[in-house]
Amino acid sequence: MKKSVTILRLVFPVIVLAAVVTSAPVASATSHGTLAAATASCSQIYLPLPDPSCTPGATNPDVTQFTITSTICVSGWTATVRPSTSYTNALKKQGIIDYGYSDTNMSDYEEDHFLPLELGGAPKDPRNLWPEPHSGTENAYSKDSVENAVKKAVCNGQATLTAAQHAMLTDWTTAKSVLGIG
Repeated sequence: MKKSVTILRLVFPVIVLAAVVTSAPVASATSHGTLAAATASCSQIYLPLPDPSCTPGATNPDVTQFTITSTICVSGWTATVRPSTSYTNALKKQGIIDYGYSDTNMSDYEEDHFLPLELGGAPKDPRNLWPEPHSGTENAYSKDSVENAVKKAVCNGQATLTAAQHAMLTDWTTAKSVLGIG
């Protein structure tokens, strides 16, 4: 029986692990930190939200309730932490495969931060990035206006950072009403 070796990349901490596999299907690590077989490894059933097992969200440890006046509430701050498109495009390409989207046109998706940078989302953590569709009524474009309203509420003291993060990660489509701001 022929054996093959597959290298698996674990996202956090970065560890390289060699695993010996036999004739079972070969799995590979995805950009979202999950193992993928030959078919989609992330489900679309949660749309307009990402699959929580693939994209649970992640926070930026530099953003806390005590640092919001020097981070997220500073105009232009997100530009200082936003990853390059060369980084996010590589994740988007793999994410389109992971989510099993039949439309594979990269321009039809935004590699979106599930927990927005505006609310202390981790900029480069693959657990916080996913290919959010531009199609549908609740999509990447409509999420942007929710992100802005929730950030404004945090910076104005109408909501705590933790409550805002929880509302966005639970269901961004209801975040404004949950926080009592819309």
